[in-house]
Amino acid sequence: MDTSELIEILDREGRSLALAAEAAGTGAEVPTCPDWQVRDLLRHTGMVHRWAAGFVAEGHTSPRPGGGEPELDGAELLAWFREGHWHLVDTLRSAAPDVQCWYFLPAPSPLAFWARRQAHETTVHRVDAESARGGGIGDIAPGFAADGIDELLRGFHARRRSRVRSDEPRVLRVRATDTGDAVWTVRLSLEPPVAERGETGAADCEVAGSAAQLYLSLWNRAPFPGVTGDASVAALWREKSAVTWS
Repeated sequence: MDTSELIEILDREGRSLALAAEAAGTGAEVPTCPDWQVRDLLRHTGMVHRWAAGFVAEGHTSPRPGGGEPELDGAELLAWFREGHWHLVDTLRSAAPDVQCWYFLPAPSPLAFWARRQAHETTVHRVDAESARGGGIGDIAPGFAADGIDELLRGFHARRRSRVRSDEPRVLRVRATDTGDAVWTVRLSLEPPVAERGETGAADCEVAGSAAQLYLSLWNRAPFPGVTGDASVAALWREKSAVTWS
């Protein structure tokens, strides 16, 4: 997906997140994040937006901690979230294509990385806000969902900090049924998972469903839509796959 398209998705998803959070109320529980209320979701995502924008706007070339989360609540917290989201979108839209700054997953450029990462960050948390509001979860386009699966499997879980480890070698297949060639083979061992596109070799377990269903499942926002083979491999993923964004 190109950078401009990802920025447009980030813009739309952030607006949708704010609307769902406003409808739910900042004191509502977030079913997809059992320890959170909506105020925690807004504080976290708003902080991440400001943290990300800082790298691009200020050209920081090494990691920096995120800022503190505000004590704001209610309408003031929603306004703070919307301001930070707008600032991130504006920063990415106005940045030079060759801007140089720190980023932490493979990408064609720093700008491409931050647009992709924040589009997916915001989409997952939009789903969280909608779960708190009730009334159903909005659509996630198949192509975008497949891109997010790829980022998660071949980006986040390729890092040493991935906790998905297996005492014996196991292979998990991930198959999106609505996007043609969106299939991944994930090899689990005592080392970080190794994921590659395509159906290579036999798998111990396969999880299959629409790209959007798998996207939410792999981010632990929904059950796996379909599991065949050794279900303990899918259970291992559910137990160990929580990630951090830095």
